[in-house]
Amino acid sequence: MTVAYVMINCELGAEEIIIEKLREIEQVKEVFGTIGTHDLMVKLEAENFEKIRELASRSIQKIEKIRTISTLIKKE
Repeated sequence: MTVAYVMINCELGAEEIIIEKLREIEQVKEVFGTIGTHDLMVKLEAENFEKIRELASRSIQKIEKIRTISTLIKKE
């Protein structure tokens, strides 16, 4: 199992809507708001690196009102 953390910057006031959409993704294990450089943080668990990359670029990045994402993959 591959674990990754995705930091998200979004449009002002869009956090709750984005959190709801993220929770619909099966591989999202945790999602919460943060204070600091990023607005939200998401923990993903997937079968492999390729699935994480697909989730980040095709599922998460395309959610409306998300401006940027940054993905960190946990080393095994």
